[in-house]
Amino acid sequence: MVANRAYKFRIYPNDEQKILFAKTFGCVRMVYNHWLDRKIRQYEENKTNVTYTICAKEMAAMKKTEEYGFLKEADSIALQQSLRHLDTAFQNFFKQPKTGFPRFKLKKRNKNSYSTICINGNITLSNGYLRLPKIGQVR
Repeated sequence: MVANRAYKFRIYPNDEQKILFAKTFGCVRMVYNHWLDRKIRQYEENKTNVTYTICAKEMAAMKKTEEYGFLKEADSIALQQSLRHLDTAFQNFFKQPKTGFPRFKLKKRNKNSYSTICINGNITLSNGYLRLPKIGQVR
């Protein structure tokens, strides 16, 4: 049996890192809301679901456009994780409607957080510093 671990850290970013975190939070929220809207429209039109795989492929293409080029500034794994969270929310809604329909993430109602995955040592903790992708070392 595989056990998953989750860690939460209280960090003290410098001013430059605060800007990078704000950009990442905004990009994660934008991706979630964009695909939630897309899933709603798709379901209303033909009663089909847009899968995670389709969303991830189209998001990769979106990042290459000029309009959504700012998504390159955020951690790509964090963006993919927001798609996974949305997909899980939809699956939970269809399995158990009591869980409620997924809601749009608002800036004022949203707690600023994002999920990322450690792949090939991209996240490390050493000497009291946490190294995160696209952010760097954070105290």
